[in-house]
Amino acid sequence: MKKVLIISPSFPPVNAADMHRVRQSLPYFKEYGWEPVVVVVEPDYIEASKDELLLQTVPQDIEIIKIKALSTKYTKKLGLGSLALRSLWFYYAKVNQLLKKRKFDLIYFSTTMFPLPILGRVWKKKFEVPYVIDMQDPWLTDYYLQKPKHERPPKFWFSYRLNQLTEPFAMKKADGIIAVSEAYNLILQDRYKNIKPDNCTTLTFGAFEKDFDVLNKIKIPNLFFDPEDGLIHIPYIGRAGHDMQFSITCIFQALQKGLNENPGLFQKIRMYFIGTSYAASGKGKKTVEPIAEAFAVSKYVNESTDRIPYFQALRLLKDASMLLVPGSDDPKYTASKLYNYILARKPMLAVFHEASSVNAILQVTGAGIPLAFSEVNAVNVACTAEKIYQGWYNMLLKLPFSPDTDWQAFQPYTAREMTKKQTMHFEKKLKL
Repeated sequence: MKKVLIISPSFPPVNAADMHRVRQSLPYFKEYGWEPVVVVVEPDYIEASKDELLLQTVPQDIEIIKIKALSTKYTKKLGLGSLALRSLWFYYAKVNQLLKKRKFDLIYFSTTMFPLPILGRVWKKKFEVPYVIDMQDPWLTDYYLQKPKHERPPKFWFSYRLNQLTEPFAMKKADGIIAVSEAYNLILQDRYKNIKPDNCTTLTFGAFEKDFDVLNKIKIPNLFFDPEDGLIHIPYIGRAGHDMQFSITCIFQALQKGLNENPGLFQKIRMYFIGTSYAASGKGKKTVEPIAEAFAVSKYVNESTDRIPYFQALRLLKDASMLLVPGSDDPKYTASKLYNYILARKPMLAVFHEASSVNAILQVTGAGIPLAFSEVNAVNVACTAEKIYQGWYNMLLKLPFSPDTDWQAFQPYTAREMTKKQTMHFEKKLKL
């Protein structure tokens, strides 16, 4: 059996978006001839919410190696909070020890903690082990260059210049790329001569039904709403950055129209935007409620910037009357959370850029209604809002109901199938 060494700083019980690819793949790697060993950062060194129930989804026979990182208690005094930089030396030291003693066929970086993958090039030169990088987010991106300062992430210029140095260093010797968006692969192929179509694979995250099996066995309270109170509850769990302001604006304009033209239906709506900020608990800045106030619909909208435990989030999806998912104005964006929304088996509207893979997935499976937009401008706000209103109105008339999802068409998107494609990439693209 071939061995893959996986670099994934975030890992259960840490509830971070970039650890789900690995978590969902671990039950199936051995089925496809690969023995995984995962090197993770001790949870105490990670400033993210925790959910102990996540540990129930990790197979007991998987070898997990934990390392330390510099404590933010000290590094934040120097303005350093990045987990990648805080753990870089510890990864270098521990994996050096492992590669000296044991043989691995491949190193797999599955994380958004850049610039950790630069270590792949170091280890490849020193130990002759190939490496694959999983691009769940862009590493070096020009997206925010044209944005005003208040819409840029914290310390943007520092991270941007760092990424200008580190991405080329890692990519120029990478043996393969797995990306959640085909656009990410195309960008890297354009930048680096060694990255060609035959060593790139596009894979979204998989649908992991085991999570809902765990959810159904354990009584998890709904702390946000009573699903039996006769109101129409619409939760959205996830970030709501400036790149989502267009879709959220369209949604609230549609809600405003619904309240004016069909108050009997739309006054029952209660929308919940939860975990909208990556900031530490209690320190997030609200980005949704100000838009709701501008459209005079704030009575129907509640925003909580703090992240909640993973299974509490699933409980809200299961208890929802329907789902309405806002997307980014970035054409390359794909929503890894989409499959949990589908597995919740609730009526769903999705407002994404027309180039997003979300639209195609919903069309093929019939699990929801995609309401795509193109250019981000005032004309398209009105046009998209009208589409949302019509779709929303028709859906409200039919509630309650479950979507007629084509589960056969959904099979290629399951975690098992995604893991199979990962291992095929390891073997065929890298000729291992």
